[in-house]
Amino acid sequence: MKKVLIASMLAIAGMATIAGCSVASKQSSVGNYVDDTTITTRVKTRFAEDPQVSVMRINVETLQGVVQLSGFATSSTEKSRATEVAQQVPGVQNVRNNIIVRSPTG
Repeated sequence: MKKVLIASMLAIAGMATIAGCSVASKQSSVGNYVDDTTITTRVKTRFAEDPQVSVMRINVETLQGVVQLSGFATSSTEKSRATEVAQQVPGVQNVRNNIIVRSPTG
């Protein structure tokens, strides 16, 4: 439950941060912008619900249905699972996984 709350807070903060950005600079329409924001929020929420994926270490960005994952995972299993989870979100066209695997100790 704590992970879901954290993901929700991160999603809200992210939407508040990007709300001031110009839609025309990256998106083709307001509808695409809203869809992409919804996809990003859903991916982050599913990460928070998944015991194998850390919502705190993995960043999610979406542009025209393409989800970009970045950040750090503690194993290749976590990295792969992040892709699987993101692909299951409605509206996701493709997932680009740029997560770096590194051990928790460094």
